Amino acid sequence: MAATWLPAEELRRLAAYKVLSAYDNNQAGQLAAASGDEAAIERRELGDAAKLVDTTLGYLLGSEQKIAVEGAEHAEGEVPKPGSTEAAALQEQLRAWADKELLTLRVQQAERAAVLLGDSVYVLAWNPEKQRPTLRVYDPGFFFPQWEDEDADFPSRVHLAWELPEDREAGLKARVRRVTYELGPVSEDDESLVRQYPWDPGRPSRVTCYLTDAEWLLEDIKRGQTLDRLPMDKASFRVRPDGTELNRLDLLIDFLPVIHITNTIPDGGEHWGRSAIARVLQGLDELAATDSDASAASATTGTPIIGLAGARLPVDRATGKPEQLKVEAGAVWQLGDTGRMDALDTSPQLAELRSRVEHLLDRIAANSRVTAAGLGTLDASEVPSGYALKLALGPLDALVGMMRLAREHKYRLMLKFVQRLYQAGRAEGWMGGDSLPARLSWAPHTPTDRAAVLEEVVQAYGAGVLSLETAVAMLMDAGYPIKDAAEEVERIRAKAQEEAATRMAEAAARRGEGEESEGDDETEENEDGGAPSKGREGRSATFGFASASER
Repeated sequence: MAATWLPAEELRRLAAYKVLSAYDNNQAGQLAAASGDEAAIERRELGDAAKLVDTTLGYLLGSEQKIAVEGAEHAEGEVPKPGSTEAAALQEQLRAWADKELLTLRVQQAERAAVLLGDSVYVLAWNPEKQRPTLRVYDPGFFFPQWEDEDADFPSRVHLAWELPEDREAGLKARVRRVTYELGPVSEDDESLVRQYPWDPGRPSRVTCYLTDAEWLLEDIKRGQTLDRLPMDKASFRVRPDGTELNRLDLLIDFLPVIHITNTIPDGGEHWGRSAIARVLQGLDELAATDSDASAASATTGTPIIGLAGARLPVDRATGKPEQLKVEAGAVWQLGDTGRMDALDTSPQLAELRSRVEHLLDRIAANSRVTAAGLGTLDASEVPSGYALKLALGPLDALVGMMRLAREHKYRLMLKFVQRLYQAGRAEGWMGGDSLPARLSWAPHTPTDRAAVLEEVVQAYGAGVLSLETAVAMLMDAGYPIKDAAEEVERIRAKAQEEAATRMAEAAARRGEGEESEGDDETEENEDGGAPSKGREGRSATFGFASASER
């Protein structure tokens, strides 16, 4: 925090990250003690902050996350919509990339930092050896964006910087590493030079992205040489495995491959998110103080303070002074005729402190909008019905909706960058042209009544007010184990066609048996001298039904 290379305007944000991390690791008391509060070292922290963060993270992520490309669900229809086949192919390509890059794991890493600290950072980079974009997660304390215009949606330059400690065994001094992504003209000598990017055909661009990765010794950084003013003559540039020096390396893209995730929707004019525990830190302090008091009270309750009157105390033979009595099992104390023993009962105070702990937990759950039901502290016997539970989870539903809305555009942007990096790397199977809209879909954050959803889907689809694709999507949202909506729709339709063909074959077989039986009856009637006209009418009726069925 005292590093001279840090910009002064960033110190408050970094200090907030440090405090929030201390709460998450049960070290807020130690941080307060280091600041001069000697009593804070005895503070008892039992993981309530971490539980609140992990619970909020679990509701945000749901049971799983999937990449969905708009229109891909219509690719397996009888008459695919225009562009749906391409969307389905892209969806498979993006999901294959996500599996290779462990996207689910990366999302867990980034989102926990976002929920705890308010911010998180993804960085994409094209890997020539793997022939795919790689995805990495960075601590938001390493992230230093710079806006030329405060009203701009995205910065024009981003620094990722952190200190590297001294390594005496390797002979390395303490140093600072700074990775910079910066937008600039395609040619610094000729600003009129343009470039054609594969994702924007027919529209030349004068902008490209440069990458610089360098290190500075801390001893070479003077006062006033902050992050954006580090002396380039003292820099030591890193080198790629192919020997390329990372000094303003042209990445052949017109965007910064850095995605900043915010936990909440930033206020107007702001760029940073808010931690899930930021508004209940005082409540967590009160809870820790109450836990500390309860611990002290439980000590005097389990081993009470006892006052003796008229007791004969044993004497230490060495010093000649009375020995201090200890409260322990099997102890026998001799009392005189007027002797008396009184015990200090602190159990009522302990019960009151426990009641206060429950009150504080309910208050924290309510003010954080995770709710007592979401936090798991609500007694199930207190909920009269499922509808009442749904109402109790209302604030949690709104919280998760707001958090997912804050991330919706950023994950769309990430998947767009992945497509463009594939195009820039000229990867096989990735055609040029504008990127298709893709998104990260989230599973339901609370349990759903699957039976009720199934009944609703069956009735709506049977009545013709829902398409089969929408019905399958609703079942997936309800938690049914459907891996791919398009494949499930195709299987349902194939099964329906198979059953229809079986029914037609059975109907044809029954018609054939009926015709044969009627022919035998007519022959018998003719032999007996009966009228044959009824038989001819029966065959005509039968053939007429068959021809109608065939039509």
